[in-house]
Amino acid sequence: MPHDDSAGGRASRPRGKRRLGPGKAIPFGYLIGPLLLLGVWFWGSAAGWIDPRVLTAPWTVATTAWDLWESGRLGPDLLVSARRFALGLAFGVAAGLVLAVVSGLSRWGEAIVDGPVQLKRSIPNLALLPLLLLWFGIDERMKIITIALGVLIPIYLHTHNGLRSIDGRYAELAETLRLGPAAFIGRVVLPGALPGFFLGLRFAVTASWLSLVVVEQVNATSGIGYMMLLAGTYGQTDVIIVGLVLYGLLGLGSDAIVRIAQRRVLSWRRTLED
Repeated sequence: MPHDDSAGGRASRPRGKRRLGPGKAIPFGYLIGPLLLLGVWFWGSAAGWIDPRVLTAPWTVATTAWDLWESGRLGPDLLVSARRFALGLAFGVAAGLVLAVVSGLSRWGEAIVDGPVQLKRSIPNLALLPLLLLWFGIDERMKIITIALGVLIPIYLHTHNGLRSIDGRYAELAETLRLGPAAFIGRVVLPGALPGFFLGLRFAVTASWLSLVVVEQVNATSGIGYMMLLAGTYGQTDVIIVGLVLYGLLGLGSDAIVRIAQRRVLSWRRTLED
């Protein structure tokens, strides 16, 4: 009787034993939690458990958002906020990457760079605002620099950690193969640091939106934060909730984009998420 390797392989596995780990990925699983919160909000508002003076009903918020869009108030503020977010994120990521590479690949670089970055890490952006206002005024430069400073820290920390966590045997192999500095960085350093960089990028995206909320409520004349601050002056709870929902959706969407890019760029790795 011929031996069936496939059958034997299947028979050797304990039946009913599930694979260790989180299990199969759930399509659009990251949306389940927010949708559950939205459902609780709908249910509580419809049942009268949530006072509309405290938290406006979701259908009222949707109507208010549409009215703001139709009146031409929401669109320009949204574009201004998106521009500030994008510029601050770009400058912060670039600066954080440069500092992480300098500090991560050189002991002298670490001695010079790491201390000041750790000092900035212990000083919140809110404490720096009076000084930044004195230096740069109330124009766009102050806002973008504040966002960039908030982004720089997570990019630096996680990329630096990723660089220093690369297995030393890869460096020894690169020396054996007589790779030059450029080839070493391109073939060993960058692939090894990418997981740390993407983790830092997720934190950086969140930090960018948090910093944006702060700067748009300090001497601003446009943006979602300014719209919310103005609405608070007139007691317009529905407009404030519109701004909060927009911040939440933009943050969730930008994080999802980073996660998709991370999965595609790091498709060569085998992790529990696969």
